Amino acid sequence: MPKVKVNDIEMYYEVHGEGPPLVMLHGFTASGSHWEPFISKYSGHFKLIIPDLRGHGRSTNPSGEFTHRQSALDIFALLDHLEINRFNAVGGSSGGMTLIHMATQQPERIEDMVLIAATPYFTKETREQQAQATADNLSDEMWEQYRKVHHHGAEQIRMLLTQFHGMKDSYDDMNFTPPYLSTIKARTLIIHGDRDQFFPVHIPFTLNDSIPHSYLWILPNTKHSITRSEHGDSVMKIVLDFLTRKWDDS
Repeated sequence: MPKVKVNDIEMYYEVHGEGPPLVMLHGFTASGSHWEPFISKYSGHFKLIIPDLRGHGRSTNPSGEFTHRQSALDIFALLDHLEINRFNAVGGSSGGMTLIHMATQQPERIEDMVLIAATPYFTKETREQQAQATADNLSDEMWEQYRKVHHHGAEQIRMLLTQFHGMKDSYDDMNFTPPYLSTIKARTLIIHGDRDQFFPVHIPFTLNDSIPHSYLWILPNTKHSITRSEHGDSVMKIVLDFLTRKWDDS
């Protein structure tokens, strides 16, 4: 699968299937491989564009810095390279936060989008979780897991954890007010777990109240990693129904 130079990085991405473009964005410290279990079903309906975000998986990040704002610009640059203007999108966690930036930077380009366990801003609870994330706190099991995902070695993994830890002090990257969110034109499905340890359950209600054409689904007794939970398959089935317009929007 190809890599392309976008902005200051080399971005790895995969393309699967035929049909309307569907961009699938993974969460922080994951990679595009996160969506692998769903490719066969989704590729029968969409042309899937599945990148590794900057510094993740096989993508590079020479600057050593990560913001969701820049991540959005990277994905737009990839789509421009692929000559894709209008598209649908699904994003989990940081992938969803990248989509919030995209949907406010260029509102006309996203037709439908799904935000899974995403947030428009960081709360006190979020920053407490970010503060605990360091390479020194990483278990041997997690090191092994990350090595399978990130192809540039231990230095890349340490960089990602340092970036995530540093988000506790960031106040301008994810800082969307309801009036700003109200500029989003995409038909939007918001999915959130009521036990999300990073983003409290009031967060998706803010998104739903602020985004004009939005739907909200709160999953009971569910934490942050929704698509990797016991509900993952059923969640992604509902997402597919939403994106293929099987819902009655009247």
